[in-house]
Amino acid sequence: MAKDERAASFSNVPLFHALSQRQVRRILRGTFDYEYSAGSELVRQGDDGETLFVILDGNARVVRNGRTVARLRNGDFFGEISVLNDRPRTASVVAETDVRCLALHRDDLRKILVDEPRIAWNLLGALAGRVRGN
Repeated sequence: MAKDERAASFSNVPLFHALSQRQVRRILRGTFDYEYSAGSELVRQGDDGETLFVILDGNARVVRNGRTVARLRNGDFFGEISVLNDRPRTASVVAETDVRCLALHRDDLRKILVDEPRIAWNLLGALAGRVRGN
């Protein structure tokens, strides 16, 4: 994916939409692109999780103990719980369509959260919403 296309896609992600172009470029330097075919497992419940993923294109479902508990689409992210608390994945994520996403490793995310408090605040808000079931 071209650098400008990555930046435009990433800027539309609610977690990062309030950031400047400089901040977006800073984050993108630490990301990797991944593509998954429909039916592929992006992450598996119980596995170690060192990466946060942001869906740029496609749809996926979150499966916990064999049951679909949520659906993800463009702009949604997952994997943050394992990244933040250094514990195994709490659910699997399975591609319902072809999925294109960016991945950010734990070490890079931690540096970004320290350097860019607005992202930390957005992430906390998103986590609170998940806890409340919003």
